[in-house]
Amino acid sequence: MYDFIIIGAGVLGTFHAYHAAKAGKRVLLLEKDRYPVGATVRNFGQVVPSGLAGRWFEYGRRSLEIYRAIQQETDITIRENGTIYIASDADEWLLATELHDRYQGIGYPSELLTKAQCLAKYPSLQPDYVLGGIFFPQEMSVEPEQMIHRLIAYVQQTYAVDYRPGSAVVDVQSKADGAVVTLSNRQRFEAGQVLICSGHEVRLLFPEVLASAGLVVSKLQMLLAAPVAGLNLPGNILTGLSIRRYEAFQECPSYEQVAASAPADRAELKKWGIHILFKQATDGGIIVGDSHEYAPATEAEDLGYHTQDFINDLMLAEARRIVTFPLTIQKTWAGFYSQTPAEIFEHRIDDSIRIITGIGGKGMSSSAGYAEATIKNWLGQ
Repeated sequence: MYDFIIIGAGVLGTFHAYHAAKAGKRVLLLEKDRYPVGATVRNFGQVVPSGLAGRWFEYGRRSLEIYRAIQQETDITIRENGTIYIASDADEWLLATELHDRYQGIGYPSELLTKAQCLAKYPSLQPDYVLGGIFFPQEMSVEPEQMIHRLIAYVQQTYAVDYRPGSAVVDVQSKADGAVVTLSNRQRFEAGQVLICSGHEVRLLFPEVLASAGLVVSKLQMLLAAPVAGLNLPGNILTGLSIRRYEAFQECPSYEQVAASAPADRAELKKWGIHILFKQATDGGIIVGDSHEYAPATEAEDLGYHTQDFINDLMLAEARRIVTFPLTIQKTWAGFYSQTPAEIFEHRIDDSIRIITGIGGKGMSSSAGYAEATIKNWLGQ
């Protein structure tokens, strides 16, 4: 008998397992695949609370502290090397200065950088692209394909979380003092609380609930460029289109004015949800992306699992407008995550069974802090 069974070992599920186990609860963490293969490992690996708004910013800010504390105990690939947003025109620079002012008021460290300072810090930027930048020194990078494995190993070793990969759950039923979880091999486990963190999967468990949840699946295309000798790109590099897209900038006083005067030559990029980010992996490879296509979660197949060359070409053309180093593409892939207009889908089946999914693109940046608040709330702390 467990106190908690968490279904889904992506970053959202694993951080719930971490906080529950840290609170002294006996936790079983189940993953249907041999290891996590969903949104948690198919992203940039950027921890960027600066782009979040409302409570998600606060969860992200707390997530930085949690990541930092874990990294001090074991290497989960955290690199505290900051985030920069590069403004390419006066409108983007205006939003950057307004965001800086707001964060100054709440004590979240940021620095406004001149064009010369940006080019000194990142000499591989195209000078014609750069007007200025806003830098967040406390933000972090992780290696997404490594981090989750190390985090799972840490919660196993440090907090005795019982982790069982290759465990596909086919049924969850309530009982008098909790719930029973049944696997595809007919194994059964019991717990006082069951939490389902199912990513963009909406058909296996409680499909009638998830079908009516308004969940949307976002498909993202990303690229990996080959290492370039001597190139050093510290931190997370976001660009003008990121400034025009991210929620934090949408809270700035001038955002509506800026949005209404978007450059006409950006229309095709906007149509495909493209904004350009760069992150250099520890092996020197450069992740570039991304794009966004959408479909109702119940019709996710319509997005396809292939990547579309013309979208990759659009991203590469914009990326080459921003940086001077060669982009020799080694690999492309599509990532998928679910999201909802309500920011996240939280649903109580009954007193023992809950569903949390649809965190969207906020997972790596805010799951640690969000899961802590959720577990504390459940435990009445």
